[in-house]
Amino acid sequence: MTAPLRPGDPKIVTVALGERTYDIVIGRNQIATLGARAAALKPGAKAAIVTDDAVAGLHLKAAEAALAAHGMATNHIVVEAGEATKSFAGFECVCEALIAARVERGDLVVALGGGVVGDLAGFAAATVLRGLDYVQVPTTLLAQVDSAVGGKTAINSRHGKNLVGAFHQPILVVADTSVLDTLPLRQFRSGYAEIAKYGLLGDAGFFAWLEANAREVFAGGAAREHAIATSCRMKAAIVARDEREAGDRALLNLGHTFGHALEAAAGFSDRLLHGEAVALGVVLAAEFSARLGMLAPEAVGRATRHLAGAGLPVRIADVAGGVPDADRLMELMLQDKKVKRGKLTFVLLRDIGAAYISHDVDPALLRAFLAKKLDGQ
Repeated sequence: MTAPLRPGDPKIVTVALGERTYDIVIGRNQIATLGARAAALKPGAKAAIVTDDAVAGLHLKAAEAALAAHGMATNHIVVEAGEATKSFAGFECVCEALIAARVERGDLVVALGGGVVGDLAGFAAATVLRGLDYVQVPTTLLAQVDSAVGGKTAINSRHGKNLVGAFHQPILVVADTSVLDTLPLRQFRSGYAEIAKYGLLGDAGFFAWLEANAREVFAGGAAREHAIATSCRMKAAIVARDEREAGDRALLNLGHTFGHALEAAAGFSDRLLHGEAVALGVVLAAEFSARLGMLAPEAVGRATRHLAGAGLPVRIADVAGGVPDADRLMELMLQDKKVKRGKLTFVLLRDIGAAYISHDVDPALLRAFLAKKLDGQ
């Protein structure tokens, strides 16, 4: 990547899935276009907006006004902000509210919020009345570049993250970059971890561009939109090849096997945000790749320096309140969705921009690695 896209008209990224193809619309002030875009896809439909109590005060009125302006009647369901809402109780709440609102099969669910709202509302849309169309309106950087794209919907189990869910593609994603102006810095950093992940797993040029332009991405404007659009294009291309994660799509999980275990160890709480867990997981994956002799130490250093420079955690000791011992982390990893016949699947690195999937990681070697990292080595 050599230069950011020019600001102005929204950028459109298409997720090519045959008759379920949909667009990701990226640009400033795009919530104002939500009504026109939704009405064109679902003429005559009503819209049930699912959001949380943090986002509702900032963006709910704008979304409702945009839909009403194009003849779409709305109601809204407001859940409590935070990862704890992505639960069986939260799922029941949203499903019952959709049914109580007399939503019909031809109506629309609008997920207005970050990854928690998108995953929760998307899963409810996949199941209520055996399937409702839904639109993602992601309001965090992490959701705009990752969780709102690709149709993975889920809630958490007490055994681990995203273990109960369904593949259910949205019919539209509206990524309004102006809403990121109100995003707390910690949340923005969390989303940036997913952007850096894309460069590390499959585009060395993009990662180099991020090394040179990260400050401008944080500042906003054309560089931010370029980073978001590039990330979405990479994910869209992978999803189009492997919608249900039978092969290449697993590459998108770089850092996630370590990261999800650390999130679970932290109780899915504000002690460790998802993107922070991903950043730490990416560094651990890079270090483990080097331990296996697959990745040069210089590449580990580049990845670590860049994520640390963005204000993200890069050591297990950075997790507030600490984490359990290596045996407990191993137990959590073995509950990961990517375990096959009891064997862990890891996404590791051969180089910057060259991730690969490994199905034969030696558990004893992994446990010894985790024990050393927990000891600060």
